[in-house]
Amino acid sequence: MEIPKPDKILVIRFSSLGDILLTFPVYKALKKEFPESKISVLTKPQFSQIFSSNKYIDEVITFKGIKKTVKEINESDFDLIIDLHSNLRSHIISFLSSCPIKIRYKKDSFYRRIFVNWKIITPSLQKHTVERYMECLKQIGVHHCEHDLYLDDIKKQESEKEKNTFSFLLLQTAFLGDSLLSLPLAKAIKQRFPESKLTVLIRPENVQIFSKVKEIDEVIIDNKKTASKISEFTRLIKEFKKRKFDAAIIPHRSFRSALLAKLAGIPKRIGFKFGLWSFLFTDAQPFSWPMHDVERNMLLLSPLKALTYPSFPDIPFKGEIPQDVKELPIKIGINPSSVWKTKRWPVEYFTSLIKKIYETLKVPCIITGSQKEIQYNAQIEKSLPLGYCINLTGKTDLSSLVSLISQCNIFITNDSGPMHIAAALKIPTLAIFGPTTKELGFFPYSPKAQVIEQQLACRPCRLHGSNNCPRKHFLCMKLITPDIVFDKVLKIVKYKS
Repeated sequence: MEIPKPDKILVIRFSSLGDILLTFPVYKALKKEFPESKISVLTKPQFSQIFSSNKYIDEVITFKGIKKTVKEINESDFDLIIDLHSNLRSHIISFLSSCPIKIRYKKDSFYRRIFVNWKIITPSLQKHTVERYMECLKQIGVHHCEHDLYLDDIKKQESEKEKNTFSFLLLQTAFLGDSLLSLPLAKAIKQRFPESKLTVLIRPENVQIFSKVKEIDEVIIDNKKTASKISEFTRLIKEFKKRKFDAAIIPHRSFRSALLAKLAGIPKRIGFKFGLWSFLFTDAQPFSWPMHDVERNMLLLSPLKALTYPSFPDIPFKGEIPQDVKELPIKIGINPSSVWKTKRWPVEYFTSLIKKIYETLKVPCIITGSQKEIQYNAQIEKSLPLGYCINLTGKTDLSSLVSLISQCNIFITNDSGPMHIAAALKIPTLAIFGPTTKELGFFPYSPKAQVIEQQLACRPCRLHGSNNCPRKHFLCMKLITPDIVFDKVLKIVKYKS
């Protein structure tokens, strides 16, 4: 389309923060093509400040209702309107305006919904939003565009320290294992924004670890399992609003977490394009199964330009370790239980393994577990001769558990939270995987960890495991014999007969 040089250009982009930032290359391209033109942007009042910070934008018009906004636009006599929001409201405003030339970008909402619901990928969805914005400009003859958002697009109004004083909220209210895998996010945020404040929303049982991580400034407890669901939900929204967070990072794939951030009015909300609720995010990042959860979580930092190689922060531990454990020449920790029954290696297998270890290495194994696992782990202890194990099940809090695992020469475990503690501490770990597989992304993230598994066509049978084997044979665990695990133990402790 050949158009006369426009003196006044209006770009419509109401929200949200993530999409607003992605429009920045558009203004740079327009100024390069039409250097004498006045560029105005129509947006919501809460986003006027971010637009005002862009050096290529001359004026920001805030939305005041359709009637008043259309009147203001018509009084300004724009020559060109570029609709980068492309929803019903922007269509109405564009239609009612007297501007002679109007263009809009192709949103592809229909194909997005097909992908979310049925995972059907179309060529249009393989284009980044910035690329689609820039294709819109081709309608007015702007063909040579830079797609990157450069830091010099922002007016140098703040000091470097002020730029970094953002307030972040990390929402992760899953069980211990999944929560631990989000710790590299905390470390990366602090590396990229050292002056920022980072608050984490977690379950109460995970406080002992998270409250001691130096990268985390504040912990908010989510009592969703004990308090009234409605009252706790309302309380958290009030807490979030009071702190005025700039951005929420949400690795927890739950509708509740996404809705909390949305209703709290947090302007930038980053989560995964997973589930029908991803529309609640301002930045929905791609979700892919064939990668580790730690690396997958790091993708959430892409909108913040904070991508880095993931690594766990230091986990302080000051819990007490029993004296008889301290005196052991070789410390072999065993975590036999799990929330899911099918994730548990059989009791008789653990019993056989511990016997082999004691009779060969002459050291008892240290059995760990929570209060809920006392009965289950007691079955192993009762099946062993006296002195073959030290059963600490239910006798350690989270802090002392971390201390204990940190002292182990080797840690043998099912797919569970303590497995991720051992991995984060870089302790040699043998992880026994049955119904779950490494491809789901939750294996121990450490070069010193090994996953022991058997390749079966029925694996994985569930995302998290289940209470009973769907095929009734439980071969995924039964085929991992005590001899297989014992051989790996001997290689790690370098036993010589």
